[in-house]
Amino acid sequence: MKIKNILISQNAPAEIEKSPYGELKKKYSINIDFYKFFQIRHVSAIDFRKTKVNILEHQAIIFYSKNTIDSFFDLCKEMRVVMPESMKYFCSTEAVAVYLQKYIQFRKRKIFFSKDSSMSNFHDILLKNKDLAMLIPCGQTGANKELVDFLQQHEICFHEATVFETLSANLKEDIDIKKYDMIALFSPNGVHSLKENYPDFEQGEVVFAALGHSVVAALEEQGFTAQVTAPTKEFPSITDAMDAYLKDYATRRR
Repeated sequence: MKIKNILISQNAPAEIEKSPYGELKKKYSINIDFYKFFQIRHVSAIDFRKTKVNILEHQAIIFYSKNTIDSFFDLCKEMRVVMPESMKYFCSTEAVAVYLQKYIQFRKRKIFFSKDSSMSNFHDILLKNKDLAMLIPCGQTGANKELVDFLQQHEICFHEATVFETLSANLKEDIDIKKYDMIALFSPNGVHSLKENYPDFEQGEVVFAALGHSVVAALEEQGFTAQVTAPTKEFPSITDAMDAYLKDYATRRR
């Protein structure tokens, strides 16, 4: 199947033509639309305190996404919780680790991440620090199932902390989903929103591009397959992976 129309499940960048997506549009003469599949609402300090989770009782925090980082530190600010210098941070990818520097100063022995973006490498890092009590900030649907299963299997002490809630966008009012040959997803919440809005959606020849292991897993749970995935050693970004795929499957290349 040739790719002509692509739907990106995020807000459009400020300057599309100067972004990597703009480069793909020029290179392959394709149409790219942007639409955020869900909205995020930060959990308030009042609601968080009801969960009885004590952030500072943990020695390490696991982050899977930039949204989670924003929600977590907004909550800490509201609760006047200051992270101690001894706190360690484990990030699923380098991109997440880099984003974390928006809130804390990077130190080699403080921030850890999977250098090849693989789940196996990330698990190895966690195993080497299995004596730490770990906190997993997440949404209302809970933490990544594969991660939770791994921590339980290896008897690593952890707690989940709901720091944000997601609300699915009303896609069916604005989006003709049948128009698109490729759909790029960046969060399991995007997958849930897609299924919620289009319960009878069948993948057929539609190509899914997925950023992150959790998105791939969420697609598989719904019976879908991701043909384009990132980050990997070969393709550190989703646009790199899309570029490689479009070389063979775009309708036209300039």
